[in-house]
Parts: sequence; structure tokens; C-alpha cells
Amino acid sequence: MSTRTRPASGATSLAEMREFASFSKGTQRYIRRSLDVGLARRDAVKRWSRDPAEAAGIRAQERIYRRLDPIRAAIPDDSGLEAMEPLMAPLITMTAFDLGQDRLPCFASYRFLYERLIGAAVRPWLPGAFCAASALPHLHPDRRRTLLQSISEAAATAPGWSNREPVFFPEWVEKVDTAVAN
Repeated sequence: MSTRTRPASGATSLAEMREFASFSKGTQRYIRRSLDVGLARRDAVKRWSRDPAEAAGIRAQERIYRRLDPIRAAIPDDSGLEAMEPLMAPLITMTAFDLGQDRLPCFASYRFLYERLIGAAVRPWLPGAFCAASALPHLHPDRRRTLLQSISEAAATAPGWSNREPVFFPEWVEKVDTAVAN
């Protein structure tokens, strides 16, 4: 008799979809846009910008997200101080940028995005990067408080992390004209 040690990918996808659906529409939009930028899925400026200011914000995000490949390469196999330094500085900088956009209101939305941008191996490092970036002075004190209070004790003190890669990567969905679809 065999036992299953991990959920079927369909159940995992549904759980990840449910989590994504729990975020506000603005957060969902920012996550999809960020995945387009970070994973180079399509022209994010063309797809997402509604005005020149938003186009400039996406271009700034593209510059910040150039750190993604070095961050992925710098994820250490252990938790030694020497091994973490090349990872944490660019990860905190990128996190500070995203939190400064005021579209990721909590640790859960941040974790959801960064697991997809970087991969499962970054999970142990996300609470530290999130807390460090949330405490930086570029954020309003009320925002810093809200962000820091959003990380649960369980997330901050987890004894271990799953190495299962995310399976649901939300994308842009074209609006369907229901009058034509029927």
C-alpha cells in the first residue's frame, strides 16, 4: 500500500488559484503585471500601462527586475552569513521597490509573487527580506506597521519550507463580450 506524500497538481493549482483570488483586484493586477515583467512573458508596457506615469513605473520595474537572474543564482544551499550576503542585498532592494508601489499589501501577496518570480528555493529568505524592506524609511510609518503586522508568527519562525515549485502563474485574461459569446 502506498501513500501520497504531496497533493496532486490539480489540488495544488486550485489552492494557489484560491489564494490568488483572495487578493484585491489591484493586487491581482500588480502580480500579473510583475510576472509579465519578471518572466519576460510579453511587452508589459504595451499590455499594462494606462497612462505615461504607469508606463514609466513599468520601465522602472523592468530596471529593478534585472536583478532577478543574479538573485536566482545567489540562493545559497545553507544559511551561513557569508552565503546569504550576495542574495539578501538585491532581494531586499527589489522587495523595497515592490512594497513601495503600494500594491502588495501583505506578506501573503508578496510571497505569492516572489515564489513565482524567483522559485521555491527563495522561500526561506522571503520573511527576512520582507521584514527588512518593510522597515525601511521610504515607506510611511503606517504602511510599515501594516506590512510588518501582516507576517504571521508561523511564517516568520517556520522551521522549514516546502521545495515544491508553484504551479499556478496568473496571466492577463481578455474581457469577453457576453453578448457576442452567447
